[in-house]
Amino acid sequence: MSVTVAGLTVSLGSSAAPGMRDATFDAETTQLAVRARSGDREAFSALVSLHQRAARRVATAALGAQAEAEEAVQEACLTAWQRIDRLEDPAAFRSWFLRITWRKALDRRRSVTAWVRRLRTEPADSDPAESIPSSAVTPDEEFLARERDQAIARVIRSLPARLRDPFLLAATGEHRYEDIARMLGIPVGTVKWRMVEARRLLREKLVRLGFGVDE
Repeated sequence: MSVTVAGLTVSLGSSAAPGMRDATFDAETTQLAVRARSGDREAFSALVSLHQRAARRVATAALGAQAEAEEAVQEACLTAWQRIDRLEDPAAFRSWFLRITWRKALDRRRSVTAWVRRLRTEPADSDPAESIPSSAVTPDEEFLARERDQAIARVIRSLPARLRDPFLLAATGEHRYEDIARMLGIPVGTVKWRMVEARRLLREKLVRLGFGVDE
């Protein structure tokens, strides 16, 4: 089973590791990073364009709100440009930039005191979890699916941050477990364990709420 929450499609099934990126994509990043490190603004702009989608999804995973995520990405872009000369390995630009984005998003999350309160009191009709419309389902079935997805979204957001963050980062499909480990500053083995634990807790909570979860 999968559900959309905070702009991310997350699966409650098996915990497969995110896929590998294309080698050409990584080579282009390296070439652009070399130029950007030398002060080439156009190259840096191209780098941001390449990785902005991933950065936006990282920020959304931390913040849950698109508008705040966009602001965090903009802050990360500015910081990355100011520090680009400190990038030791051009090939590592992507993970370096996403780590900056993650930290900016966490700073914003900590500074917005209403963040947790909003997650707990957000009206159902503004919940980010939305069911996929289908002409093959009846209005009653569509309503039940929407109720299910909203319940799943609330359960996901109720997870402790140490479990929710790696779970949502993996759900972006943008990162290998090694990337997530670097962003969170924890061992890869810990990331994998937290993913398993997050899925276990989600499944248990959903079963108690009366929602069956397929393997």
